[in-house]
Amino acid sequence: MESLIPPYYSLTLVVVGTIFNFLTFIILCRLTCRNINVRSTVHYMRVIAIFDILMLYGWNLDHYLSAIHGFTIQKSSIPSCRLLSFLNYFAAQSSAWLRVFACLDRYLALSCSHRIWLCYSKNVLIIILSTISIITLLNLHFIICGCSYRLNGSISVQSWLFQTYPLWDYVNLGVYNCVPFILMITLDVGVIYHLFHLRHINIFRNLSIQHRPISTTLLITTFLFLIMTVPSTVAFAFFSTADSTLLYCLDGLLYSYHILSFPIYMITLAAFRRRCIKMIKCKKNQRKIVPHIQIQYKK
Repeated sequence: MESLIPPYYSLTLVVVGTIFNFLTFIILCRLTCRNINVRSTVHYMRVIAIFDILMLYGWNLDHYLSAIHGFTIQKSSIPSCRLLSFLNYFAAQSSAWLRVFACLDRYLALSCSHRIWLCYSKNVLIIILSTISIITLLNLHFIICGCSYRLNGSISVQSWLFQTYPLWDYVNLGVYNCVPFILMITLDVGVIYHLFHLRHINIFRNLSIQHRPISTTLLITTFLFLIMTVPSTVAFAFFSTADSTLLYCLDGLLYSYHILSFPIYMITLAAFRRRCIKMIKCKKNQRKIVPHIQIQYKK
């Protein structure tokens, strides 16, 4: 019975995570930011929500399928193997680096007295597309030469060109965890410094209050990024032969991080919370109005 907990937890992450991240994306798209210094960060947050959905449909979903149904999507065919091998790394690394740029955006908004070119919406979109393009090129070898057939006809996740694993797990540890975390923590230290600095200057006290909620959100996500994603990546890179149940549990912890944006935003961002409540109230009002209209129509 205990062995069924990890796979069904993976399935729960798919369902709950898809709903949460889709709601996050919809609410952020409808969110009206009066503070122009926050708008650029919201662009990053929207795209992060999309990649957090994609994250859940790779290895996480295969954990459930392999344990309960005895097959995985990744090893069902060579095209699906190549696509999912690419997606597993591409989505994770894109999500991490977009979080880095969101932290950079907050740091620049607090440290500069005027808006710089990196914080304008048009340039933010260029940064997002450039980041996605670079990470696509980094992992493109999975699409071109990833996966191969074994002598017995089964599918191997190893490339026919070079030994993909554990090499790419080491690369992923640096690209997805180590470098992004070092950059995020460095930028967040700068954010904290400027928040405290502005707080003690009467002229900029209101500015500090405006930046505090979204900066606090990014600080929380950075801390959770460390404790929830690093253990799994380190384990698969250096201890891939360890107990599979332990590895699946650590992987579950990693994927749990990518469904937390919605509750974190609900707790820390008042504007996000108000928009969510407003959406719920609008749907309730529509349900009440529709029957009333139908009754009048029958008369």
